[in-house]
Amino acid sequence: MEKTEDLSQDLVKGDVSAPISDQLPSQLKVEPPKTQSPITAVGTKSTAITAGVPAEIDKIESKEIFSEFREHSVAEFFKKNRQMLGFSGKIRSLTTLVHEYVTNSLDACEEAKILPNIYVKIENLPDQHVRLYIEDNGPGIPKQFVGRALGQMLAGTKFHRFVQQRGQQGIGATGGTMYAQITTGKPVHCRSGIGDNNIFECDIAVDLKTNSPKISNMVEYTGKYRGLTIVGEFSEVKYDKSEYAPFEYLKATALANPHAQITVVEPNGERTVFERAHNEVPERPKPAQPHPLGVTTDDLINYSHHSKERKLSSFLTSNFARISDSKVDELRKLCPSINFDKMPRELKWEEAEALVNAFKQIKWIAPSADPLRPIGKEQIEKALKNVLKPEFISISERAPKVFRGGVPFLVEVGIAYKGKSGREKSDGFVGLDVKRFANRAPLLFDAGGCATMEAVKTIDWNRYGLKDIENMPVTIFMNLVSVHVPYTSAGKQAISTEEEIVEEFRYALMEVARDLDRYISGKIRDEQRESRKKAIKRYVKQLASDLPYLAGRGNTPEIEKKLIYLIENKYAKIFDKSTRLTADEVKAAKKEQVEAEIEE
Repeated sequence: MEKTEDLSQDLVKGDVSAPISDQLPSQLKVEPPKTQSPITAVGTKSTAITAGVPAEIDKIESKEIFSEFREHSVAEFFKKNRQMLGFSGKIRSLTTLVHEYVTNSLDACEEAKILPNIYVKIENLPDQHVRLYIEDNGPGIPKQFVGRALGQMLAGTKFHRFVQQRGQQGIGATGGTMYAQITTGKPVHCRSGIGDNNIFECDIAVDLKTNSPKISNMVEYTGKYRGLTIVGEFSEVKYDKSEYAPFEYLKATALANPHAQITVVEPNGERTVFERAHNEVPERPKPAQPHPLGVTTDDLINYSHHSKERKLSSFLTSNFARISDSKVDELRKLCPSINFDKMPRELKWEEAEALVNAFKQIKWIAPSADPLRPIGKEQIEKALKNVLKPEFISISERAPKVFRGGVPFLVEVGIAYKGKSGREKSDGFVGLDVKRFANRAPLLFDAGGCATMEAVKTIDWNRYGLKDIENMPVTIFMNLVSVHVPYTSAGKQAISTEEEIVEEFRYALMEVARDLDRYISGKIRDEQRESRKKAIKRYVKQLASDLPYLAGRGNTPEIEKKLIYLIENKYAKIFDKSTRLTADEVKAAKKEQVEAEIEE
């Protein structure tokens, strides 16, 4: 202890103008290493981590530790972490299986411009096993691709394309194959036809060690069949009719896909057909390029180092949306130290960082909606009327925006009031129901961590006269349309709370909430007018009989008729149900409300 104090004193007495190392007592001086790499600059003899470790402790050699070093496939990883794919809980696992196969069927049909007909049959088997049979009328899978499409993780037609689709990673269908074999030991059976009079059937499993498909029992024959049929037997799953079960999932799917017809047969044999609301296949979205807003430095480096362009300027104009030659000139002025004539692959991190910062200073045209295919106001309204038959509907579709990575997106929000809107609660009353979707695919689970629910929570519903919305017969429809949906997990059941996405949902919710507020307020005014009208009419008979008596002349029936005429015609404006605020009054009120919201 004394030694330490002496050393402290020596340090205090030293020349403050001299370098610190010169002030150190000889006991503390350390010779600097000859090389100044990030590691050796710290020192090779001792660090804060290794200093003071007792020499007598038995140490395990690094070679012994790394004798257990192994490589693992992505299939092995998801086998051990199957909850990341949505396989956690018996009901959720079955719904996840239905979700993966049905979304693939919808994507395939729309790619081939076919109106989807999807058939889902669920059967309970002995030993608590469940058989799932799903058939579609899509384009089918060619023989040479069926193994990789259904038996290999991260293989497919979607991940590498900058275009809107329900599926993304190429994991879902293979995840179903994996779940069948790890819970029942059985492969999944597949039948496929591409419309060339050739049909083939086979069993498919996943080699978990190598993440490769294992195909067996291949049979080929001729016949007229186009589409894909999947039959799988699963354990650790359960069917019921709760709000998270396959039936509710398919009902929600029909709501967001009014062009599809979905038939479901439940284990008790009950058959339900969700009829299509219209007969038009959505147009195929067009592949697009990333928008400069939202692009990160790492994105820009990756794009540039894989570019075949000869100049940085031509790389920017050909690889990003909305970058023209005039925008490149603006970038030159903002980044004078960058040579825009050099090869893109020579772009350094510091330069890419400067470009990304410059992107944020330029005024850009909004991203194109070409790669996006929203459901559309008209179709959402048709779907809500078809399924919920509400008393009131309002739909909001926001303009395209971008979030991290330059990915374009837009949001659609609808609100339905009364009819079959809302969700029945355990006490028998009906309350708020939020239907969440991403690229038309329902999201039933993990609502607490989803951008949609985060936006709902931020709304001050009292401002819109919806003080008790949790207990009102209201359904809120929320759909994110994007080239890449930032899911919180591979299970694809919740949208990451990206700031830009939450804000867009929030603005759309405000719009539909204002519309519902006006409708309910108007309805209340109508009811009040009608009640006043009835109240006055109650005195007509009495007044019509008293007036002749008091005046000594007149006919009671004639006076009653004239009084009713006055109420119904001359003073109709007081009671007329069609009476509303004028357009100017509505516009002024809306402007005032928006300004108040912004100020708050």
